[in-house]
Amino acid sequence: MVSDHLNADPVHPDQHYAAQPSAADRQTPTAASPGDGALSKGSGAEQGPLIEGALIEPLAGWHLPLLSDPAFVPLQPLLQRATLLRLPARALQGLRIPAGANLCPDVLVARQGTTPLGLIVTRPENRSGSCWRVQHLRLAVESRKRELSGELLREAIRRARGAGSWIAISSTLDLDRLAALREQGFQPLRTERLWRWSGSLGVPAAAAEDSSSSEPWTLRPLNRRTARAHWQLEQAACPGLLRQLLDRHVEDLLDRSAGRGWMLIDPRRDQAVAALRWLGEHPGGGHDLELTVHPGWGQLIGAPLTSLLAQAAWTLGRQQLLWLRSDVNDQALERWLRQLGAEPRGERVLMARSVWRRHELHVPAQGAAQRLESVLRQLQPRRRPMPTPLLRHSPSPH
Repeated sequence: MVSDHLNADPVHPDQHYAAQPSAADRQTPTAASPGDGALSKGSGAEQGPLIEGALIEPLAGWHLPLLSDPAFVPLQPLLQRATLLRLPARALQGLRIPAGANLCPDVLVARQGTTPLGLIVTRPENRSGSCWRVQHLRLAVESRKRELSGELLREAIRRARGAGSWIAISSTLDLDRLAALREQGFQPLRTERLWRWSGSLGVPAAAAEDSSSSEPWTLRPLNRRTARAHWQLEQAACPGLLRQLLDRHVEDLLDRSAGRGWMLIDPRRDQAVAALRWLGEHPGGGHDLELTVHPGWGQLIGAPLTSLLAQAAWTLGRQQLLWLRSDVNDQALERWLRQLGAEPRGERVLMARSVWRRHELHVPAQGAAQRLESVLRQLQPRRRPMPTPLLRHSPSPH
């Protein structure tokens, strides 16, 4: 089981959503999918009309004092970072440096006059930029939430260059957001349950590691030497369609986790069989973690995973909250989480869509047809010319 971290917005102070896109869908398409292109009421290079005269535009420094609504306050550190690093990130991207894509997210703000209506935070899920996710989608208005969410999503998809697919996560209780995602072509992939764990095991991580030393696996940290083993584990545990959408590589795992991760290694095969990876700070406090278990190693659900989780709690802070995700159909994993004392904090739907764009032919069709006709004309059989008959002229009278 692999649980993909996609930060999103809370319906409850402790819950949050998210969004993120595909190698399989990057082939040159022939038609445009619904939602591509400009806004329904027009858009420009930097801003465009929204609902009732409102505008959608990239985040600027003068927006920050206006984003005082309670829906935006938790994102102030992220928004300040995005404002400061926007120009350096563009410079790195122009130089084709991979770090530039993940330096800061893209932020679009919807406003009416000086009143912010909502914002959307998106960022590439990998270095190649083939997959994007919506990290946050926050609205300050209660009315017309569905229309505003749809406009923000459509504009974010239009502006993302090179994106082949998108991933989004929505609470099962947020019907407006689910409807907006469906209208933009997103389809559900699976349903996840969000868990909050206080991190109190009462056993130091070192003791947990020593207690399992006699078992046929060893505990190793995630670093550049072990990252390929983690990547191979994820490829084996992730469903095929989701694996194609995420299009992750070894470097992507290290970029997202900042080197914070732990895994159980089978020394006989030198293969990772379970892993826990840090994904970022949770908006409700604590840390988001991604737990991956090899499909053929279900027996690890229990004491081995507990030692893995204890190592994460010891490294990240014993008083920190840890947030985990599980597939609602994985009963064994959910039973283990309940035994640890983790609290379920709602269900989320993982949704995805592919971006299809119409490409124009660079060679005019008429010129190509003329060249083809000239080539075929040369291949046609040539006939010998018929002699022209001589005509007798009657003598003219004298």
